[in-house]
Amino acid sequence: MRLLQAGVDIATIALLLEHENIRTTQIYLHADLAMKQRALDRTAPPQTRPGRYRPSDDLLAFLEGL
Repeated sequence: MRLLQAGVDIATIALLLEHENIRTTQIYLHADLAMKQRALDRTAPPQTRPGRYRPSDDLLAFLEGL
């Protein structure tokens, strides 16, 4: 996990652990919440405000009425 958190590619980690298949390595690697948030932050569309989406009350009422 420390190698993954440091930005080392999964394929490189698999080679270091001498795994024949990357799927074997993935069993041991689990992204923590901070890593997941960083990944989501990198996928933000351009010209959007940073932060989480908070739907309005109107939208929630509409969705609940479906």
